[in-house]
Amino acid sequence: MSQTEQFTQLIKDNEGILFKVSSIYTDDIETRKDLYQEMVLQLWKSYPSFKGTSKWSTWMYRIALNTAITHMRKATKHKVLEPLDQSIFNLTEQDNSELEERLKVLYAHIKMLNQLEKAIILLFLEDKSYEEISQITGLSISNVGTKISRIKTKLKQQIKN
Repeated sequence: MSQTEQFTQLIKDNEGILFKVSSIYTDDIETRKDLYQEMVLQLWKSYPSFKGTSKWSTWMYRIALNTAITHMRKATKHKVLEPLDQSIFNLTEQDNSELEERLKVLYAHIKMLNQLEKAIILLFLEDKSYEEISQITGLSISNVGTKISRIKTKLKQQIKN
């Protein structure tokens, strides 16, 4: 299998990661598509440097999050405020409307976090270990634990208000 075929298969197998990251960092559908493409491009550019010392998903999260943060910093310079696009909250059909509503509220509050906090809580919600979150973000393991605790507290306070 060629390098291009391997890369394409890895992207297909892990496209959910890119979708989640782009959804957390953008509200606009077109911007989300642009960010998704930018993440794939950055992954492709960095692919030759992937040495396999970490899991592909860990490496992919690191590239995707760094790309999203950079992309959003650039966009912030030219930001035009628009209303929140509710279509990103269209979750799969579930019988439990209360759960759906709670998830909408949670994701709306996650979007209000700063970029690093968004990245950390996204990884935490993906059941990544503190060690994996540390590798992806470059923070120490103890700092990851501290930040997760503070983010949880912050989200609880925001949701109560």
